[in-house]
Formats: sequence, structure tokens, C-alpha cells
Amino acid sequence: MVSSPAPPRDSARLARKVTWIVLALIVAGCAAWYSVLTLGKSPESASQPGGSEQLVRTDSHRLTSPAVEKAQLVEFLDFECPSCGSIHPVVEEFKAEFGDRITFVHRHFPLSAHPNSGQAALAAEAAGQQGQYQQMADRLFETQSQWAGNQASQAPLFRTYAEQLGLDLSRFDAAVADPGTEERILADVADGKALGVTGTPTFFLDGEKLTLTTKADFRQKLADAVK
Repeated sequence: MVSSPAPPRDSARLARKVTWIVLALIVAGCAAWYSVLTLGKSPESASQPGGSEQLVRTDSHRLTSPAVEKAQLVEFLDFECPSCGSIHPVVEEFKAEFGDRITFVHRHFPLSAHPNSGQAALAAEAAGQQGQYQQMADRLFETQSQWAGNQASQAPLFRTYAEQLGLDLSRFDAAVADPGTEERILADVADGKALGVTGTPTFFLDGEKLTLTTKADFRQKLADAVK
């Protein structure tokens, strides 16, 4: 007997469920890679919680600035991580929905398994010094499939993004080369490790690390936080 096709509503529901299952598997994969790469490091080279970690610093990238903040969502991310790229449109949707009540914050956590994640973070930071962090972050995620996983340095490509955004390229180049820019990223990484971040994306809502299952669950957690 040939089964009849599933109703459109059931098919859409199944597609959404599969998407979130795949996303969860990718997140787990990123975490696994991170664990493999950090195992075997000496105690001196591994970041240990020291009590000085901060979830948000004064120079952290706040993507929304509500007049009255009712909640705060912090994301530790890697621009080359496929799960970060997959969830980026979802976060953008939630920003549009809750941005007048929730402060959305980005923090860097480039993984060693991704050869150009560090360069991408540098590009975003350099753009941020000219007031265009969000624009560069969006461009990196929107084009992720074009450059992610490439073993060759994608720094020249990221520079073309800066040019397309109308940035002062001399200032951009200087910021990318400035050791202080890398130190800014490493401070995020150190905080993330001390806070128990082991993969990307990792979200903290009002200081609590989230375990996400579905988009609806994510939205509900945000909605509950602003009640």
C-alpha cells in the first residue's frame, strides 16, 4: 500500500523538528572538537576559573539598547561555526521581537578547529572600532558558506567586506594588526572558559546558561524573561 503524503502542516512541523535536531548535533560536534583540542594542555596553558570572569564587560558588543532593560541575552560565538551561522537568523528574528526589552550581547569564542574563526573575529573587532561591528558580523554569517573551512587565510576576503561597508581601510588594517585587538578577543575567550563555555553557540539569559531544544522553547524563555 502506498502511503499518502503528509498534510502540509505536518510536513512543516517535521521540517522544523529536523532543523533543530541537526542544529543540536552541530553544536554537540563543535563542543566535542573543542574538548579534543583542549585536552592534553598543561595546567599553565589552560584557562582556569579564577573568580574574575565577567559575563559582560564594559566593551562587550551590545546589539540592542532598550530604554528599559528587562533581560539580557549573551551569546558566545564563532563566526566560522556552522551552528552559529544556522541560528543567526533566529537570533535576528528575536532581536526584532524583543530588542526593546532585552539587551542582546555578542562575545567572541573562536574555536581552534575553525582555521579562519580568529581572523573573522579580528575583522569584526576592527569594524567595531569604526562603529560597524553588527554590519561586519552580519556579513560574516551571511557569507559563511563561501569561506568557512578554507585552510587558506580569508583575511583578504574579510578586508573586501570592510571596503564594501565603506570603512577606512587604513584604520581597519591597523586595528587588525594591533595586538590589543587580539587581546580584546582573548579576554572574551578567557571569560567564556571560566564561565563553562565549551562550544558555540552558548547562550546565557540573565546569567543562566541555556539548554535549547526548539525555536519555540528559545522564544518562550525570552518571553518569560521579560514578563
